[in-house]
Amino acid sequence: MARPSPYPPELRERAVRMVAEVRPNYSAEWAAMKAVAVKLGIGSAEAVRM
Repeated sequence: MARPSPYPPELRERAVRMVAEVRPNYSAEWAAMKAVAVKLGIGSAEAVRM
C-alpha cells in the first residue's frame, strides 16, 4: 500500500493544473514539474507528477 501524500488533495490538484498550463513554456514536462514544485513550496517535483 502506498504511503499517503503529505500534501492536501487540493494542493496536488492545483499543481497538476499549473503543470498543464506552463508546460508549453518548458522543453520537457519534468522541467515544468520542477518549476511548479518550487513555486508551490513542494519538496519534490515527483509529488506533482500527473
